[in-house]
Amino acid sequence: MRSLLITIDGPAGAGKTTVSRSLAKKLGYRYIDTGALYRGIAFEAKAKGLRYDNDVGLENLCMSLNLKLIFAEEGSRLFSNNKDITDQIRSPEISMLASAVSSRPVVRKYLLGLQRNMGAGKGVIFEGRDMGTVVFPGADMKFFLDASLRTRALRRYKELSAKASLTIEEIEQDINQRDKNDTTRSLAPLKPAEDAIIVDSTDLSADEVVEFMLSHISRC
Repeated sequence: MRSLLITIDGPAGAGKTTVSRSLAKKLGYRYIDTGALYRGIAFEAKAKGLRYDNDVGLENLCMSLNLKLIFAEEGSRLFSNNKDITDQIRSPEISMLASAVSSRPVVRKYLLGLQRNMGAGKGVIFEGRDMGTVVFPGADMKFFLDASLRTRALRRYKELSAKASLTIEEIEQDINQRDKNDTTRSLAPLKPAEDAIIVDSTDLSADEVVEFMLSHISRC
């Protein structure tokens, strides 16, 4: 089978990360968590006291950043100017700020070039929100992974329960707000690409989703 560039888009909590990692491992592909890149910018913006709508400040910040994803057996790690910030970008606060800064053209312009460089050699899976619509409209295979709001909140609750004292209801509110932010923004809103294969994972395990995707990839 030829080397492909595969995109997996979808809302928060749909299972994109788990599925993308597993699929990449089965195919022997690199896995790019583009959300981590936006979180990295959000983290650095917060550290410097920048508001999400300070475009001049964000542009200067992006010009000074050197974001790198370092791949290891246990998964990728995000480095910002040679500092590992992987464990610091997963808080609900950074998630919301990442959703906000992702709407800014200066941020998207910076990451567009970075992401396209990462995908130049193919043999890679990009997980995000506009990978199949904006960043890689010519991708070889596109998936849009979704699930019900309650299911996504429960999944995120299990993921965060050991790290944060949030209730399921609070997490559901956060995800619902992120959905609204991501789907209503004027620049690159979250939506399936016209040629994307839509997968509802509400009643499917991660393994079942991966097998479903593999069945489509094998025909490509």
